[in-house]
Amino acid sequence: YKLNVFHFHPTEDIAWRIAIKKYPELTLSKNMIRDKGQFYSVKDIKDLIKYCRQRFITFVPEIDMPGHSAAFTRTFGVDMQSEKGLAILKNIITEFDSTYDIPFLHIGADEVKITNNNFIPQMTDLIHHQGKQTIGWHPGGNYDDATIRQLWESKGMENPNARYIDSRSLYLNHMDPLESVVSIFERQLCDTTKGTAHKLGGEICLWNDRRVTSENDLLSMNPVYPSMLAFAERSWRGGGFPGVVVNIGAPNLDRGIAFEEFENRLINQKHLYFKNLLFPYVRQSDIHWRFFGPFENNGNLSTPFWPEEKNISMLDSSPVATITGGTIYLRHWWFPTLTGWLSDPKENTTWYAYTKIWKAKDTTGFMWIGFNDFSRSTATDDPVTGTWDNRQSAIWLNGNVIAPPQWKHGDEKGNSEVPLIDEGYSYRAPTKVDFKKGWNIILVKLPVKNFQGKDWQNPVKWMFTAVPVHKGKGINWDADEVKN
Repeated sequence: YKLNVFHFHPTEDIAWRIAIKKYPELTLSKNMIRDKGQFYSVKDIKDLIKYCRQRFITFVPEIDMPGHSAAFTRTFGVDMQSEKGLAILKNIITEFDSTYDIPFLHIGADEVKITNNNFIPQMTDLIHHQGKQTIGWHPGGNYDDATIRQLWESKGMENPNARYIDSRSLYLNHMDPLESVVSIFERQLCDTTKGTAHKLGGEICLWNDRRVTSENDLLSMNPVYPSMLAFAERSWRGGGFPGVVVNIGAPNLDRGIAFEEFENRLINQKHLYFKNLLFPYVRQSDIHWRFFGPFENNGNLSTPFWPEEKNISMLDSSPVATITGGTIYLRHWWFPTLTGWLSDPKENTTWYAYTKIWKAKDTTGFMWIGFNDFSRSTATDDPVTGTWDNRQSAIWLNGNVIAPPQWKHGDEKGNSEVPLIDEGYSYRAPTKVDFKKGWNIILVKLPVKNFQGKDWQNPVKWMFTAVPVHKGKGINWDADEVKN
């Protein structure tokens, strides 16, 4: 797939995981919060560099400074921006640069208050004099024009003399599996259809800040492999569409046609090469939902409206729109930077989504169902026991309510040190359902009160996922063939 850069992020608030000969105390267990005592030796990192070089991959390590450095502060009792901290860090960088044959050193420099305006200039000047190029997050430090900016927020490329890498809205730890492939495939990296000397490309990132039970969970809970393929397609072919779009285009228009063609290739790759590698993505371009609404609920999320009434023929009713996909966003929690289906979403409203699926016989089947696929980097509160989410969303199959899972952590307050276990539809057991012979009616209720979450770790995700699935060959699930 020609992914040719590996960005390696081994220093964080949780722990410092690079062996430094001059300062062995950096990697002592007592200075780590999680996975204590685990770090990369000089041999480990040299092996990584060799492994990458043999595959024509550029190895880009990041030593985060002066932010994301609580482990440094715990070790030395000083802030990096202090006189003593700066002296120690210069020794670390000098040792690191002289030990490893690498062209770039990423300095981080994001999400921190700069109290020493000389800090970034001094550090970048040191690194440049040692023969390395520098990369820093943008927005971030007060860089010179030689330092490449890696975009992580919606702000763009203001400095015409600087070079840029685009990672805006490309964080896999915030993406739902089905949405990730759509939004990455749709992107115009660096807001352009082809690269230039100043617009260098993009990078997808996996910052799983929440503790996991095992490293394998990083691949089951985040859409790593399907997103890698979508990113390879977009970054090497160029093109894409303006903005950050999380919904599939109409089947008869250019955007929808392009995605369906790509999805066919993606599913072929999944079946050929990922049978025994975690690949949380299934075909969704053949699922079409008829939407009805908006209904004013006046802040009462349980208020029923006519689509819930018995003996209503949804097929004979005129929808507001027909929307394609297995995951549908009415409003993204980063709206308007990320665009869902509704161009002008309203608070205190309820929508309904309807589709019908044909089955040749009565059968017990399975569905991926979800209403709030947790980010793997936030301490999000678990749903109230007996609910799908905290918006009172609901789903029916042939008029029968589909009950939510029995949450393992139901009612619990979010905690980054408590691993996720069943909060996402792609890594918990699919919901067992009974399909009947003939047409099966799926109805989804989507109420919302307001768009302001109680805090940044609990955003309002106005969305749903509903896809009939079956066990494919190997370890993954596949979507049922849909006729609707």
